[in-house]
Amino acid sequence: MGDYWTTDRTARRDTTGGGRALTAGLLMVGWVALLWVLEGIDQVTGNALDTYGISPREVAELRDVVPAAFLHSGWEHVASNSVPLLVLGFITALAGLRRFAAVVLTIIVASGLGVWLTAPANTVTLGASGVVFGLLGYLLVRGFVDRRPWDVLIGIGVAVVYGSLLWGVLPTDSGISWQGHLFGLIGGVAAAFLFRRPPARRGPDNLVTV
Repeated sequence: MGDYWTTDRTARRDTTGGGRALTAGLLMVGWVALLWVLEGIDQVTGNALDTYGISPREVAELRDVVPAAFLHSGWEHVASNSVPLLVLGFITALAGLRRFAAVVLTIIVASGLGVWLTAPANTVTLGASGVVFGLLGYLLVRGFVDRRPWDVLIGIGVAVVYGSLLWGVLPTDSGISWQGHLFGLIGGVAAAFLFRRPPARRGPDNLVTV
């Protein structure tokens, strides 16, 4: 089908506003709930799920890059990741689920591979903080990459609320994977460029084509 122009702005807001917000909210509530359920299973099975964490530079451990992002080392660990994941994930998912899925997968792979390559020997790394840092990096630069003023403002707001998390990319605590944070952040920034929105074209009377 060819491009067309529309002035029905109310209809466009209805289909991309409330519906997307509900979908994004349900998605992130479900995701965070899954993390808590998995930690509950881990607790009652004597930390059996921790074996799906990433052990560096072991080829067989590459299969754990994705599952490691959904597992945690205790209730305090999953609790510390839940709120920022919920908030940053919700904001990201408002732009559409396909883009959200591509961004998150890029972040998980970048963070996991970074951990696999650079984490200290004889360690096991797991947790959603790499995803949190990736979403943070993505939202901070998305507006500038897409050249969308509204997304720039969102990025500024995110920086005000969660900007202090960026200190987590520094090796200040031997028990925390700064590698996962750093490579997650890099993955999020890379995702902003990889999945940038094409510039909107305008038709007669300056109407936007869709």
